[in-house]
Amino acid sequence: MRIEEMIAAVQQELGIEVDGKGGPQTWGAIYGRIVPKPKQGAAPSGTIALADSRSERVIATLLPEAQPFARALVQKAAAVGITIKIISGLRTFAEQNALYEQGRTTEGDIVTKVRGGHSNHNFGIAFDVGVFEGSKYLGESPKYKAVGALGVDLGLEWGGNWKTLHDEPHFQLRPAWAADLSEKQMLAELRSRVDGGVAIYS
Repeated sequence: MRIEEMIAAVQQELGIEVDGKGGPQTWGAIYGRIVPKPKQGAAPSGTIALADSRSERVIATLLPEAQPFARALVQKAAAVGITIKIISGLRTFAEQNALYEQGRTTEGDIVTKVRGGHSNHNFGIAFDVGVFEGSKYLGESPKYKAVGALGVDLGLEWGGNWKTLHDEPHFQLRPAWAADLSEKQMLAELRSRVDGGVAIYS
């Protein structure tokens, strides 16, 4: 049996797209099948140290339930020799709309495909990381994949595993009630909860 046939057979067994290529979706599905998931929404175990001051300013914008996960990811990355900082957290709808206009009606590159209310950053459950070597920010690095695996191990959803929008710096703590919802359905419910004054993680 050729390697492509073996990969295709594994993909079929996992119920994912069958193309015979071992990319991020395949490895993510294999990881999800063989590594036990932490209880949804359960804070990471062990002592979680505060992150660097820049990361802590961003972490403070997240919902309390998501904050220990962001700190734990910084700590776990450091333990394997990777320096990351939390560089983006909560955005207001207005901030999201301003980002959406960038590269469209305002100067700069396009950095997002979604308007306010359609990003998990608008609800305090999502954050982006940056990989650093010393003080130098690395916009692209294979280290993002390693950090992605660490985040998944913590129970976070990693944007690097998404099929339609591959976003390796992105992590989010999906509420337990949204475990079986699509991203679109979850965002609709998040907007409804904010409008109704209902807690995100209740």
